[in-house]
Amino acid sequence: MDQVTVTINGIQVSVPKGSTILDAAKKIGINIPTLCYCPDVGCGVANKPASCRICLVEAEGIRPRPILAPACATPIERDGVVVKTNSMRALKARRTVLELLLSDHPQNCLTCAKNQDCELRKLAAEFGVREVPFKGARNAFEPDHSSAAIMRDLSKCIMCRRCETVCNKVQTVGTLTGYGRGFGAKVGTAGMMPLADTSCTFCGQCVNACPVGAITGISYVRDVWKALNDPKKTVIVQTAPAVRVAVGQEFGFAPGVPVTGKLVSGLRALGFSKVFDTNFSADLTIMEEGHEIVERVKSGKNLPILTSCCPGWINFIEHNFPDLLHIPSSCKSPQQMFGAIAKSYYAEKIGVKPEDLVVVSVMPCQAKKYEAARPEFEHDGVWDVDYVVTTRELCRMFREAGINLANIPESDYDSPLGQSSGAADIFGVTGGVLEAACRSVYFMLNGKNLEGDAINFRAVRGLDGVKEAKVEIASGKTINVAVCSGLGNARKVLEMVRKEPNRFQAIEIMACPGGCINGGGQPFLHGDRDLLEKRMKGIYSEDERKQLRFSHENPDIQALYKEYLGEPGSEKAHHLLHTVYHQK
Repeated sequence: MDQVTVTINGIQVSVPKGSTILDAAKKIGINIPTLCYCPDVGCGVANKPASCRICLVEAEGIRPRPILAPACATPIERDGVVVKTNSMRALKARRTVLELLLSDHPQNCLTCAKNQDCELRKLAAEFGVREVPFKGARNAFEPDHSSAAIMRDLSKCIMCRRCETVCNKVQTVGTLTGYGRGFGAKVGTAGMMPLADTSCTFCGQCVNACPVGAITGISYVRDVWKALNDPKKTVIVQTAPAVRVAVGQEFGFAPGVPVTGKLVSGLRALGFSKVFDTNFSADLTIMEEGHEIVERVKSGKNLPILTSCCPGWINFIEHNFPDLLHIPSSCKSPQQMFGAIAKSYYAEKIGVKPEDLVVVSVMPCQAKKYEAARPEFEHDGVWDVDYVVTTRELCRMFREAGINLANIPESDYDSPLGQSSGAADIFGVTGGVLEAACRSVYFMLNGKNLEGDAINFRAVRGLDGVKEAKVEIASGKTINVAVCSGLGNARKVLEMVRKEPNRFQAIEIMACPGGCINGGGQPFLHGDRDLLEKRMKGIYSEDERKQLRFSHENPDIQALYKEYLGEPGSEKAHHLLHTVYHQK
């Protein structure tokens, strides 16, 4: 690729032709403030509409005379361009832009859900803005609380369009778009419909992308505190696999380090009666889904089978591919399986009425809040799962209670819903559900386990958006599988299924790029792919350290079937652990 040389603040640097000024500045360690820009939002491109103009620099050699140019979107096409990032002209322009943004922004930072993570607030602090000189009208919108998962407050929207990019280019959901003109322009839904009335999947990637508090998760933290302080209620909690490799980041642990034991102790200190593991029900999911895979492969009907653990992608297929609703697995997700077993099997064991047992989930995902509120998961006024809090929200609960995970001992999950296999741990990464299922499907078909490195299905691992592989499930018997993460990639794979119905026999889909480790409720990545890699490695390290690596060998799962469910696919298992999806 052709190289060009640019001088930035007196320093020469060579970059590929067409690189932006921002790219060149990063290469030599020069910081230029940004707001609308977001590095690789998951589709291989950066968000750079140049709408905020915070990254203005003074540039010579691009036009006949020196100009103020947005560094994030101005390409360097020739040698000899000279850039000043810190000239008085550039600094004054940036400050004016920031003050104008602040003049149309609510001043309720103390109570904003994005408070400590707000990029606009951080810029105001860095620029030393202590007052806003521009007075006048402000946009005012009623917050949209229509869904159970995501809240939108367009009064805080700064038109950075990061949410729009991730919704349209990465996830291809198409819910968000620029709306209105001039002073009243915001990113909204078509016709400003409530979010619950749109095709939104509630994946939460827009929440992660938003630099301010215009899009946030609906919080149930107050409800959880209230339940914990209600003597009439027995409150238990489950933790998803991806939480354990992300929560420590907020308490000084290196990114990706599993802090499972400390997480358990922290939750116990919050006052939960019992601390259980969603990994237990991930193993349960494999028993039911593995049975379903075997039955479908043997019969050759309703293939390919699609794993159904992710509620964001389930919402996506219901809206966009209703003609394929006969092929997803009928299994509930591990979260919902746990709730169903807790409100039946476990409630009976401890002698508590289901309505007096409160199930709280700690999830990496906003869509899990939507899932818990789906009407099919309510029976006679009792919900499988009562409240969902995200990893970020749990961190705030720990801080509110004065709990620092770095300073507490480790402890184990409670029984009988706390023991799990390494196969369950890998549910947190893209490819993990399919790998876990293949381990047990092999046993179901052969009567013996895979041995040695054969247990690791490396072909379905990694952060690539779409992965295809041949997997051996019996001697001389292979199936074609696909793994994809990110709804844009899900669309590509489902279009393949429409065109070539026999191309695959099993498919895993995760709504979030990279899987649950990059969920819409995890500590913010800010485009840091290395951090995502570390979370992935942390998940696989949890699997590798365990002696128990097959779901079907989990003794608590075996006891559950012996005492209560009978066998995988039984009538009782279908009643409690399976569901039906509908066109939307």
